[in-house]
Amino acid sequence: MTSHHPGPRFGVWANVYGTWASAHHPEDPLDASWERNRALVLQAEELGFDSTLVAQHLINPFGDDLDQLETWTAVAALAEATERIELITAIKPLLFHPVLLAKQALQIEAISRGRLSLNVVNAWFRPEIERAGIAFPAHDDRYGYGGEWLEIVTRLLRGERVEFHGEHFDIDGYQLRPAGLHRPRPQIYVGGESAQARDLVAARGDVWFINGQPQENVAELIADVAARPRTGPPVRYGLAAFVIARETEEEAQSELAYHWKLNELDQAGLENVIAGADEQAVMFQTFAKYPAIGTNGGTAAGLVGSYDQVAARIQEFHELGIETFMLQFQPFEAEMERFANEVAPRVRRAAAVTA
Repeated sequence: MTSHHPGPRFGVWANVYGTWASAHHPEDPLDASWERNRALVLQAEELGFDSTLVAQHLINPFGDDLDQLETWTAVAALAEATERIELITAIKPLLFHPVLLAKQALQIEAISRGRLSLNVVNAWFRPEIERAGIAFPAHDDRYGYGGEWLEIVTRLLRGERVEFHGEHFDIDGYQLRPAGLHRPRPQIYVGGESAQARDLVAARGDVWFINGQPQENVAELIADVAARPRTGPPVRYGLAAFVIARETEEEAQSELAYHWKLNELDQAGLENVIAGADEQAVMFQTFAKYPAIGTNGGTAAGLVGSYDQVAARIQEFHELGIETFMLQFQPFEAEMERFANEVAPRVRRAAAVTA
């Protein structure tokens, strides 16, 4: 799915946890409700954002006493509620059999008239898997499972009759209809930064989501994946980032300092995330090097500054190869609107000049 704008594409994270930064922000009450998420995504579509990413957890990693939006039922409803925005829907292979998930995906693809994308993420939060009585394989074994799972799902999404006999799955002549109503199949986004994740996206993905981090790291990651064996079109790239943009750099840095103060109140929830995380997950090793506001690298991408500075930084990432910027804000709705009104037009004007 391509943007209707020149240059980078912009997306927003649906607020599945109720916040992507502090649970203590006075202007951003903790709210993971369907009503809030529906309104947020409709607002994003109205503001011209290209995509939304609906992350997947069954229980909230910051505390299982907190609300958590369910991903696939919510996206089915969003498919009917929205008209244009791409619906990038996260999926953890351990939680859904590939035949069931492929059928659900094809139905949402039909409801949305060709706007569904899958974001395949191998689980990192152990409690939501293990407490359900599901085995939590070691890191490399999860990718072996995920690779088989994704091959089956991708073939079913194309409408193929699938015969597959692997280490984890035995599929005996399965075919799903309807398929291919709007395009050959939905897009596949892959998350994760380990060697196995890079192999997976090179072999079976369309877009690789990179966590927010300095530009030199991003350039190295893109070069590494681009050099891996691949059939079909080149991999495209997305970047997660938390945005703090203001009229002046001084105002933005003051706001960032305020977020760090709020962050001090969130330690119990953050400790719960770390305690439940797989110690082999490469992204947490990256996060430890670059402390940030927001999840998935957040402000480590450096989208903090004046409107002009943030727009320029986005353009620099775009020149490195980043196509889609998946953005977080706080308070989400107000700052999303600020970005759409102040930063996005600057980026698009620059892109139009250089096109």
